[in-house]
Amino acid sequence: MNIGLFGGTFDPIHNGHLALAQAAKERCSLRSIYFVPANVPPHKQMQPLSPYFDRYAMVVLATLGEKAFLPSLLEAPNSEALGPTPKKGSSQRLVSGANYSIDTVHRLKDTLGKSDRLFFLIGIDAFRDIATWREPEALLGECEFIVASRPGYSLADVANALPEGLRPKPSVTEPFSKQPARGELVLPGVTIHLLENMQHNVSATAIREAAAKERRLSKFVSPAVAEYIRKRKLYRSG
Repeated sequence: MNIGLFGGTFDPIHNGHLALAQAAKERCSLRSIYFVPANVPPHKQMQPLSPYFDRYAMVVLATLGEKAFLPSLLEAPNSEALGPTPKKGSSQRLVSGANYSIDTVHRLKDTLGKSDRLFFLIGIDAFRDIATWREPEALLGECEFIVASRPGYSLADVANALPEGLRPKPSVTEPFSKQPARGELVLPGVTIHLLENMQHNVSATAIREAAAKERRLSKFVSPAVAEYIRKRKLYRSG
């Protein structure tokens, strides 16, 4: 089976996230996609976030209409491998401190069969920083990547974002500097599937700002998530 892993802060989960997951599901024939809210994202450790279980609850509500979309507690605070049940004898790691993708991938793969293929979903802006992540070469080797592209990025931009050990020489990437980031990029140690036309004019920051002003959120998030934000009074200063 082809399995997807979609991690993020999801503060809140919005229609752009769901569109990316749906496109990835269709492109790579994903049987299931695990939505994994991060408890402590490494790149946002100093940034205030909504409580973990509020963010997890919103993921649950947003994914109710799609059987293939599965909320996961893989990065829940102070919990062992929740979500997918690990196989007997597999390692269970306590989740504490920052959540690193390489650890989450290992924990999820502990639950999968030998013939299963794991795909990591990510937006192209986040992918540009992949070389700064923990053990990036190992991460890219553990699973295939599905990257949501958008106008303004070239195939060379994607290749040049790779860790130095996987990055092609400039003489190889330069001819692709004007070729849009689409199709597949297959190199030794990395396979990337690029999703085209994934530009959505929605951001979590804009949603939080709208919620703080008690504006309608229906064009940004699912009705159930909008109602949850309203009832919980999330993102309001007072």
